[in-house]
Amino acid sequence: MGVAGKDREFMANTKSAQKAVRQIARRTAVNKSRRSQMRTFVRKVEEAIEAKDAAAAAAALTDATPLVARAAQKGIIHSNTASRKISRLTKAVKALAV
Repeated sequence: MGVAGKDREFMANTKSAQKAVRQIARRTAVNKSRRSQMRTFVRKVEEAIEAKDAAAAAAALTDATPLVARAAQKGIIHSNTASRKISRLTKAVKALAV
């Protein structure tokens, strides 16, 4: 059974290479899903900040923070990027509360 599909331009030569291609495809799908979900939750925080809704922004930040941290832990984004993103969002939400 070949691994070559519509979106692949080459054929894996060995069993291990075929398995690697399958694993990469599966991991890529998971990573895309996680990244998309993280971006959605971050966008919700940013939209609440723009709307100057402190309560909604705080609630959205509470939901978004673990997703951003988990994305860094899983290697989807760099850990420093995650820290910076969380820090900036937290700072913006706290500025609303004042």
